[in-house]
Amino acid sequence: MAEEFHRIRRLPPYVFAEVNAAKAAARAAGEDIIDLGMGNPDSATPSHIVAKLVETVQDPRSHRYSTSKGIPGLRRALAGYYARRFGVGLDPETEVVATLGSKEGLANLAAAITSPGDTILVPNPSYPIHQFGFIIAGASVRSIPAEPGDEMLAALDRAVRHSVPKPTALIVNFPSNPTAMLADLDFYRAIVAFARRHEIWIMSDLAYAEIYFGDKPPPSLLQVEGAKDIAVEFTSLSKTYSMPGWRMGFAAGNRELIRALTRMKSYLDYGAFTPIQVAATAALNGPQDCVEAMRQLYRERRDVLIPGLAAAGWEMPNPEGSMFAWAPIPPRLAHLGSVEFSKLLLARAKVAVAPGIGFGEHGDGHVRIALVENTQRLRQAVRNIRGFLQGRDNAAPSDTETNTVAE
Repeated sequence: MAEEFHRIRRLPPYVFAEVNAAKAAARAAGEDIIDLGMGNPDSATPSHIVAKLVETVQDPRSHRYSTSKGIPGLRRALAGYYARRFGVGLDPETEVVATLGSKEGLANLAAAITSPGDTILVPNPSYPIHQFGFIIAGASVRSIPAEPGDEMLAALDRAVRHSVPKPTALIVNFPSNPTAMLADLDFYRAIVAFARRHEIWIMSDLAYAEIYFGDKPPPSLLQVEGAKDIAVEFTSLSKTYSMPGWRMGFAAGNRELIRALTRMKSYLDYGAFTPIQVAATAALNGPQDCVEAMRQLYRERRDVLIPGLAAAGWEMPNPEGSMFAWAPIPPRLAHLGSVEFSKLLLARAKVAVAPGIGFGEHGDGHVRIALVENTQRLRQAVRNIRGFLQGRDNAAPSDTETNTVAE
């Protein structure tokens, strides 16, 4: 028998596993770990959304199979959101499909449109499914810079001229996970013009559209004229309405891509549980003050963490969007790399973060910090990290310490 299946051989070991194992061991030993590693919202889902779920689940008819593309009312609600928020018109029948979170949608669309050996352009670092969805489907991934701007555009031009076969698809993700970078409409216009010129599909991940801290909301790529000719965009309710475990997302845009994803899903699932879809409709159509409250919550947390760590001697960019800070490893500890630094931070400061290499090799000089603890806990994290940084010399941890942390 084969030692490992072909598609599994293309997946590297899960780089978060070491830190997760160390975190579990520390908690089992009774240690108080402040977990800023996983982007898992800690706030309750707004009560009116939960109430709609409870109301709907009382009807036994809602317990039957649903529809994989999403109930009509939910697709209309997503189209309504795009019209209000972005001024983008969508046909709920042909340009919208509901997904089990944006991650499932991205992976299934990758499977639907990819042939073995295709070349896909993916920012590095980026959320793992952006590249591994296509790798699982048999494609080859070419990394491009993650920051929106001239460097990325120049890399796209080189990729088209030097890749064999020519790239067939491009991933963009702004506000970005993990880097927290934002893009503007001028950048999207340049990306759309490039993709149309070279006949390349665009998949835009807009899961963090509503988590922003400036006066100007992040745009949708679909706002660009002609974008729907070559692009589909993924959104999610997970962060906007604190609904991560509900697994409710959407794809919207190009009809050919939506048709391909819809057909793929028709073989794989019957859609989300109907009461979840009804509650998600209530979220999109109902009062939106909860979204502003969520945004304010993350802003307050950011404004505790970033200045606090700067005062402790750990400087990092102040994120303008997303629920993450993308933190360069302090220079005197940069030689450790992101996994060993994360393990050391866990052991010495009792704070868990996500190693940057988990988002691509170009992320190894960083860690991702999620704003998923309350301000009191974040202040405690800052105090712990200050003590760690101020009490440490330039040496790497001893073999004994490293082994203890990893076990």
